[in-house]
Amino acid sequence: MFVELHAQTDVGRVRQGNEDNFLVLDLASGENWSGSDERKEPPAAIRRFEVGSEGLVLIVSDGMGGALAGDVASRMAVESVREMLTEEDSEHKTDDQGAPVPLVDCLRNATGYANYAIHRKSLEDPRCSGMGATLTAAAVAGHTMDFVQVGDSRAYVIRGDEIKLATKDQSLVQQLVDVGQITEEDAETHMFRNVILQALGAQSDLAPVVSRVRLQRGDIMLLCSDGLSGKMRAEEMLQIVADSRGDLTAACDALVKEANKRGGEDNITVVLARFDGADLDAPAPEPINVELAALEDDPTLHGAEDDTSPIP
Repeated sequence: MFVELHAQTDVGRVRQGNEDNFLVLDLASGENWSGSDERKEPPAAIRRFEVGSEGLVLIVSDGMGGALAGDVASRMAVESVREMLTEEDSEHKTDDQGAPVPLVDCLRNATGYANYAIHRKSLEDPRCSGMGATLTAAAVAGHTMDFVQVGDSRAYVIRGDEIKLATKDQSLVQQLVDVGQITEEDAETHMFRNVILQALGAQSDLAPVVSRVRLQRGDIMLLCSDGLSGKMRAEEMLQIVADSRGDLTAACDALVKEANKRGGEDNITVVLARFDGADLDAPAPEPINVELAALEDDPTLHGAEDDTSPIP
């Protein structure tokens, strides 16, 4: 299986600083690229490469907290996950019988570690009080793509002329949609559309949502912060990607430019990855199927026992 990818993050037209971040991590080589890097292009080794058995992780994180705290939170989110997934000590990567732990479970554990690190920092440093970050992450291994979701950044899967939301916002308006109090259309303009129910660092405990899509040849994954998804519908994103005729760099640039054209009130981040290779299933006419992944253990990730107070 081969992957071609590109990413872009932009401050937008209103904000003074960029509190978004992203991470691209090839676990086989250790090569990685994040929004904190000065490089505007991915390292040559991960522009297009074969995905090894260790897998690939892609992340978008949107920080919050005011001043510099949001930038700190999103940077800690991607760096904490990268640190845990690449550390040489592999004790947490095998189970009690020595069998490898699935990549998505390693990613969930790393997400819990990031939550703990951000939460501790917010309690210990007054400048970072109340900070938090969303995290939408994809773990690609074998023929599957697993998503770990905290907050309201998003992941979409594009297959031919179809685009499908692969994650579910952990937000107040989504909760209102779920119980039938408002419609999806109402949610787009609701006064509380920016209120999220979970964020890394907000509390010592975390309950990420995990979903899964089986990959086919030619699938494109789009990760983005709400600076993009809040400005255009999924079908509009699909059209922009299609108009770019396979050029992911051009597609990222066009998506960011369109979000800025529509106001650019928030930071904008997008990651695009296209998958191909003989090992993947051939494209099928069936609709994209997104399923909640079955978790064998309690999905709640706990922080340290001596740190149980939620951030005000």
